[in-house]
Amino acid sequence: MTISKKLAALALMCVTTLAVAQNGVTEKEILIGQFAATTGPAAQLGQRMQIGMQAYFSSVNAQGGVNGRSIKLITRDDGYEPERAAAAVNALINEDKVFALAGSVGTPTGLAALPILTEAQVPLIGMFTGAQALREPFNRQVFHVRASYFDETERIVQHLTTLGAKKIAVFYQNDAYGKAGLEGVIRALAKRQLKPVVTATVERNSVDVAQSLETILKSEPEAIVQISAYKSCAAFIKQARSKGYGGQFFNVSFVGSRALADELGDAGQGVVISQVVPFPYAQSSTIVREYQQRMTEAGHKDFDFSSLEGYLTARILVEGLRRAGKNLSREALINGLESIRDFNLGGFTVNYSAKDHQASNFTDLTIIGRGGKFMR
Repeated sequence: MTISKKLAALALMCVTTLAVAQNGVTEKEILIGQFAATTGPAAQLGQRMQIGMQAYFSSVNAQGGVNGRSIKLITRDDGYEPERAAAAVNALINEDKVFALAGSVGTPTGLAALPILTEAQVPLIGMFTGAQALREPFNRQVFHVRASYFDETERIVQHLTTLGAKKIAVFYQNDAYGKAGLEGVIRALAKRQLKPVVTATVERNSVDVAQSLETILKSEPEAIVQISAYKSCAAFIKQARSKGYGGQFFNVSFVGSRALADELGDAGQGVVISQVVPFPYAQSSTIVREYQQRMTEAGHKDFDFSSLEGYLTARILVEGLRRAGKNLSREALINGLESIRDFNLGGFTVNYSAKDHQASNFTDLTIIGRGGKFMR
C-alpha cells in the first residue's frame, strides 16, 4: 500500500471513529430523547406523541433500522412544567447521552429547554408547539414539523369573520403558550380592523376557570377562541354551556383534540379545533393509510391527530438520518434535514432549507360531532 493510500485509509478510520464516538450513536443503535408530559393534566399529549413516534421507529427497526442502526426512544416526563423540562433535557443529554431530541410538547417547556440543547448543539425535531418564540430568532438546532400558532389563529379568525362574527373573545393560558396564541388572534383580528371583545386567563395545569368564565360571558361574545390545555378548556366549555352560553368554541391544535373530546363527552358537540396534520380517521391520503397500518401493527387502533403528529415527526427524523449517511454526526443530521425540499409524504409535503426550519404551513378545521367523532 502506498503512503497516500495509507493516509487515506487512516483518515477514513478517523472519520468513522468520530461518527461512532458521537453521543447516542453506536454501530448498531441511535438514541433519541423525548421530553414531554406523560403524567398530569397534559399527559395525553406526550403519551400520544410517543406512541406515534414509536409506531414508525418500530417499523423502521423491523426492516433493519437506518443504515444498519436501530432507533431507541428514551422519554423523560416533564409534567408540562418548565423547571422539570430543563432537568429532563439535561438528563437526556448528559446522563442518557442521546444523539438527538424529538417530539417535545409545549411552549413554556420548549423555551426552558432551548438554551440547554443550543449550548450542547443537540438537534431537536418536531416540537408540539406553534409558538413564534421558538421559531424566531432562527435556531439551527431546532426543526419544526407543524405550522405556527399564527397560521392556526389566522385560519380560525378567517373562518369566523367570513361567517360575519365580530364579537370574538379569547380564553388563554397565562404563560408563553397562551400568550403566543393570544398574539396570533390579535394579529389576525387587526388585519380585519377588529379587536378581541374581551380576554381572560387560566393558570397552567389548573382548571380554576370560574372568574374567567364570568368575565367573558358578560361581554356576550359570538365566539370564544381558547388557547389552553384540554382539561381547562373542557372545564370552561362545560361551565359555559351549563350557564346557557350558545356561542361557538374554537381551539388550536395544541389542546389535544382526542383528549378534549374525551373530557367533554356530550358537551363536545359543535366545538371546532384547528389542525396542523391531515385528518387521521379517513384513509384519504397515502400518509394516513401508512400511519394507520403502522399504528395497527404496533397494537394501537385508536387513531388521533396527536399520534399522527408524532408519526410525522419520526418519519421526518428518519429521513434526515438516512440522508446523513453511515458516518452519522449531529452536523450530518442537520445537513440531511436541510436538504429535504418538496418532499411529499403522500398528502403532507415537507420543506426545509438552511434558513427555514418549519416543514409545513398546513392547517385545517375540524369539528366534534356526535359521540365525540370528528368531522371536517
